[in-house]
Amino acid sequence: QVQLVESGGGLVQAGGSLRLSCAASGRTFSSYPMGWFRQAPGKEREFVAAISWSGGSTAYADSVKGRFTISRDNAKKMVYLQMNSLKPEDTAVYYCAQKLSGNTYDYWGQGTQVTVSS
Repeated sequence: QVQLVESGGGLVQAGGSLRLSCAASGRTFSSYPMGWFRQAPGKEREFVAAISWSGGSTAYADSVKGRFTISRDNAKKMVYLQMNSLKPEDTAVYYCAQKLSGNTYDYWGQGTQVTVSS
């Protein structure tokens, strides 16, 4: 069983930065891609960023490209999301997730709230 626990959310002013962390436990962490998603009030959950098992390949939603950076430390079983130049529209609950196979993410954390004030 995989457990994912996010941390690092909070309240920040527009233009500020936050670094989200996701701690994984359970099965072999380093073998699987990881992703970050977010869900704003009244909206569907959306993709933010993803990283391959080795960290050699990353992908970003257009809305965060150039401002957010995903990274991972397989030795520590951690995934990070560095968020810079935050905007009020980045306000959401952020979730990390692990993909075992195919195109779907199989395990999800409980989420961490990010609120960006204008």
